[in-house]
Amino acid sequence: MKLLISILFLFTVVATFTDIKAETNTVSSTVVNNTPPTANSPAINIVNSDICKSGVSGAIQSNVIGFSTGVTITDMNCERIKLARSLYSMGMKVAGVSILCQDARVFDAMIMSGTPCPYMSSIGEDALDLWKQNPDKVPQGSTALIKPKPIKQQTQKGDIDGLKNFGLMALGLLLIF
Repeated sequence: MKLLISILFLFTVVATFTDIKAETNTVSSTVVNNTPPTANSPAINIVNSDICKSGVSGAIQSNVIGFSTGVTITDMNCERIKLARSLYSMGMKVAGVSILCQDARVFDAMIMSGTPCPYMSSIGEDALDLWKQNPDKVPQGSTALIKPKPIKQQTQKGDIDGLKNFGLMALGLLLIF
């Protein structure tokens, strides 16, 4: 019995002077065995400002497969302006204007200003007559040589009863919900 009391006493002394606490140290980490898939778009560099092209690229990626592409787009109006400028600077003014007249907006502006675009080396009124004789050669989208059709004014008779019925139905549905 003395032995049991001494063990309990010793246990109590040790427990009193020792700091007993539970320590847990949990480390959680995710181990990645491989990198996630990526679709990289190609870099399209157009450094020269004298080029009438612009680059467009794009990519799409799913968990399994990816797709990436890139293209260059040619600006036809930019090319037309550069060609006209080159011809004009070489002294070929009529040829430069002819290049610009391939655009329907320029064609219409020239007709409306009274200086029609050249037609097969004809200029002025002669060119205008030839454009009128050959409408199939006019740039697509031009409206200057098209004779406007008369617009017929039609009076519309509205169904006021239908409008009333619709309003009553909408009001009824609004009250229900």
